[in-house]
Formats: sequence, structure tokens, C-alpha cells
Amino acid sequence: MRIALSLALVLVAAPASAAGADPATGEHIAKTECATCHAIARDAEAKSPDPKAPRFVDVAKMASTTELSLKVFLRSSHRNMPNFILSREEIDSLASYILELGGK
Repeated sequence: MRIALSLALVLVAAPASAAGADPATGEHIAKTECATCHAIARDAEAKSPDPKAPRFVDVAKMASTTELSLKVFLRSSHRNMPNFILSREEIDSLASYILELGGK
């Protein structure tokens, strides 16, 4: 019962945090933190500075890309990426920007 209540609270609170996400702030974060490796623009012809780094527009268009998958990814460390420490609001905004690139 306690677990079910906790899960319900998380599910109710999750959309509220996304509502405060700002794609413009996410774009700014992408420009300052991500653009040295990734193509972050809406331009479908842009190439990532690092050929191993996926373009944000391609990530956005993947069927597996969701708000939740992006947030989990951005909160996890990865061997081939710098360990950025972003606030919850920054992660929400960056995820919102990436999703916007894919029309989601």
C-alpha cells in the first residue's frame, strides 16, 4: 500500500515538473554545455563536431526517445561523455528542447 501511494505521488508530480520546462533555456544549455560534441541545431544538415556524438535532432526522432528516457539519460553518467551536473530544472528544459526538435 505504501509503495503504491509513493508511486502514485511520483506519477502525479512528474507532469508538474515538465510543465515548468523551458525549451529556450534548454537550447541555451545545449549551446553552452553540449555543442562542443553534438550538433544541437534544428538544421537537419548539421554535423556533430565529434562524429561519435549523435545529433540532437536524430536523438529526438528516435522512437525510444521520450521525456522520461531523456531525463534518465541526463541524470546518469556515461563513459563517453563529460560528467555534467545539471539541476532538475535544467534537465527538464534540456529534455524539452530535444523533444521539441523531434516534434514531440
